[in-house]
Amino acid sequence: MTNSKPEISLPASRGGWHRGDKETLLSHFGGSNRGLSKEDAQTRLKKYGANRLPQAEQAPWWEILFRQFLSPFVYILAVAALVSLAVGEFIDAGFIFGVLCLNAGIGGFQEWKAERSAQALQQLLQIRATVERDGRVFEVKAEKVVPGDIVWLESGNKVPADVRLLMAHGLEVDESLLTGESQAVHKSSDWREDAPVPVADRLNMGHAGSIVVRGRGKGLVVATGMETEVGQVATDMMGTGPGKPPLIVRMDEFSQTLAWVVMVAIFVVGLLGVLIQGYSVLSMFMFAVALAVAVIPEGLPVALTVALSIGTNRMARRKVIVRRLAAVEGLGSCTLIASDKTGTLTCNELTVREIRLPNGALLQVSGQGFVPRGIIMKEEREIKTEDPPEGLDSIIRAMILCNEGDLHRLDGEWVFRGDPTDIALLSVGEKLGREKEVLLNAHPQINQIPFEPEYQYSASFHKMPDESARVFVKGSPERVLSMCVQKNETGNSPTHWLGVAEEMAAKGYRVLALAEGLASEDLDEAHAPSEPSQLKFLGLVGMIDPLRDGVREAVSACRSAGVEVAIITGDHPVTALAIARDLGLEMTQDQVVTGKVLETKSPDEIKTIVQTARLFARVAPRQKLDLVKAMQRAGHFVAVTGDGVNDAPALRAANIGAAMGKSGTDVAREAAALVISDDNFATIIGGVEEGRIAYSNIRKIIFMLISTGAAEVVLVILAVAFGLPLPLSPVQLLWLNLVTQGIQDVGMGFEPGEGDELKQKPRHPDEPIFNRLMIERSAIVALFMGGLWFLLFYWMLKTGMDLKSARNILLLLVVLFVNVHIANCRSETKSAFQIPLMRNPVLVFGVLTAFLFHVLAMYLPLGQWTLKTEPVSVGTWLLAAGLASTSIILMEWHKRWWNRRQEIKRQKKVST
Repeated sequence: MTNSKPEISLPASRGGWHRGDKETLLSHFGGSNRGLSKEDAQTRLKKYGANRLPQAEQAPWWEILFRQFLSPFVYILAVAALVSLAVGEFIDAGFIFGVLCLNAGIGGFQEWKAERSAQALQQLLQIRATVERDGRVFEVKAEKVVPGDIVWLESGNKVPADVRLLMAHGLEVDESLLTGESQAVHKSSDWREDAPVPVADRLNMGHAGSIVVRGRGKGLVVATGMETEVGQVATDMMGTGPGKPPLIVRMDEFSQTLAWVVMVAIFVVGLLGVLIQGYSVLSMFMFAVALAVAVIPEGLPVALTVALSIGTNRMARRKVIVRRLAAVEGLGSCTLIASDKTGTLTCNELTVREIRLPNGALLQVSGQGFVPRGIIMKEEREIKTEDPPEGLDSIIRAMILCNEGDLHRLDGEWVFRGDPTDIALLSVGEKLGREKEVLLNAHPQINQIPFEPEYQYSASFHKMPDESARVFVKGSPERVLSMCVQKNETGNSPTHWLGVAEEMAAKGYRVLALAEGLASEDLDEAHAPSEPSQLKFLGLVGMIDPLRDGVREAVSACRSAGVEVAIITGDHPVTALAIARDLGLEMTQDQVVTGKVLETKSPDEIKTIVQTARLFARVAPRQKLDLVKAMQRAGHFVAVTGDGVNDAPALRAANIGAAMGKSGTDVAREAAALVISDDNFATIIGGVEEGRIAYSNIRKIIFMLISTGAAEVVLVILAVAFGLPLPLSPVQLLWLNLVTQGIQDVGMGFEPGEGDELKQKPRHPDEPIFNRLMIERSAIVALFMGGLWFLLFYWMLKTGMDLKSARNILLLLVVLFVNVHIANCRSETKSAFQIPLMRNPVLVFGVLTAFLFHVLAMYLPLGQWTLKTEPVSVGTWLLAAGLASTSIILMEWHKRWWNRRQEIKRQKKVST
């Protein structure tokens, strides 16, 4: 007969299971120490569902493709294409539709990949679990685990669900994917805390997806699937729309502005033509369509795609992998980088940094991570393997013998296994040439006391060459010093060394004490050893998860480039502060904002905090997401870097998410727009530079297209206003669109950097892509070019030249003007003569090719028949070339004047 089980009511809010005692929770879930019955487990599986995270429903391909057309810029081009089609301009209509479909295909593919982000979380629960049911212990698929199950945990297991521990023996769990804490957490089934605490401090809980590093335990399943802490992250992922990259924000604003400007300009031209010149409405409509096609830069989407693709390749060479094209320039636009600490700024591998010997000597250890590359130094001088200072060999022997880890070479590569602390200690030994295998052969282990949180130490007993037995101990300074004789040979008491340990801990170190002594009894594996005493103190070891190479310089470079850096971590405030100071950030303990403080703040208060605070510790995943949103509301374009599950919601919500490629989880990589392939924060500064180059090239393309298109509008408006015939026919306008924009705008996307990208401050988030400089310069170019073209056209007609010949010469002049103007567009601030001509051979080839097409159209019958062109005299060629060169003079003057004006502004700002 199956026992009747009470109804389970899962809590409305997560995170409270650590408060209850074991017996109460067992009763609440209707379970027992023998586990659920098979029938009850099946009933609960039907009621609460499988222990897995639901996959976000993926939109069908046609819906994703359709979304790519929901853009104001696309609307403008689509209308132009439809009108062109209606008036019989099939070639131009086909070209525009082709561009739209190409870009929709590329964008659709990128978005399809992005939609898989939430699905990657599913990988965390694709494991097996050891459960106890009906008093029998056996394995099941993790998705079959239900609330009320009893699960067994041991070293190497992934925790299959959120569990309240019923028993723990030396249980240490790596929760870094959820909390960002680089050190494994010691778990205790007897620990209780009635107040709310963050995930990292729930010592009687195991959370789904975390990894058992050491020990064993038994737990009661209290939450499965979406009710787990990982499930909360999945909920945040599915409920948080991706942040818009800066380029998308600015292009949306630019497209809307352009739409209004084009519509107003076309309406004015049409109205003037009908009212002043007496053209028929149909004639002016057809001309307006041609003018709209010429003015609207339909080649811009292709040019942008090419520019961003080039930026993608350049960033890949600098180890930044771009998952979404629009994110290429994102790092260059961002004003603040919110970085995770563990695994991003640091190695996520504990490393010994300091050794304090009993005689007071301070030794420094170089290198980073588990791989034993580095040296041990005293007073900045390398310690040789054959000549170590007094006491160093003894403490290193204790590090190696009292150690359950493994570090060795395999096929030329260093491999390691075990607790991070043990591996870090073995690495120090290898740096001095001391190998564990050699020491164990000389001093075989005969017994041990494994580390238990309640003991705060571990001990290893070894047989010495003289047949005596010695014990080697490591653990917390307080515990180990209590086992030592009260005075060592230097006369320093345990109180002195506890003070030294506190000083080391204040610098962010995890501090261990080591000692050794004679074993007080005969030992063998059949007898449990007693607690050691009367030991000789060997010294203190300080270890930390160190900064990656180049990170300090990268943070400094970011700040020099005007990009602020904030650290958001689940780690302890003291550790976070030590890392911040190591990065060169001058901070005090009072400037560290903890997750506990954030819990009490409203969204508006958090927004106020993020305006000044740059270090956040003990932060939960949801709080990290709240911080990113608050930074965005405070006016920042935010880039987020991270590698863990806890980073995924923030990565997705950020304007630009950058995940670590090697150590990062699938969840983090899929949620991010960029992937740092070498896991190094220092790589980001290269991404910032390439992003700014890409954005600069996009601005150059836009300036070239808009300024020349606006000049054509000025020409037409002046001609109509002064009662002249239309200066160019619709076909000639469409031809101009091809030979002045068809290749050159794409070639501009290949422009390399100008070398000063990292000396510039980031653009203000509210600054439009078409800012004051581009508006001012485009207006000057449009009025100058359009006015000069009009004067030449007016003069030719007044001197008796027929309309066909005047249009032919004017068409040649416009082609020359625009192609010469490209040289002005290659830099916003530098002289065209400072930019080497062949620095961008693609652009040079594009200009020459397009110009050759026009020359052929002047001399070949087909071109003459279609465009109404004809050859011109040498004098006309010289006149047109001379007039075209005046645009260089104009822009050189304006660049010099603009630079001088900006310099005066900077000097005034400095003086005030």
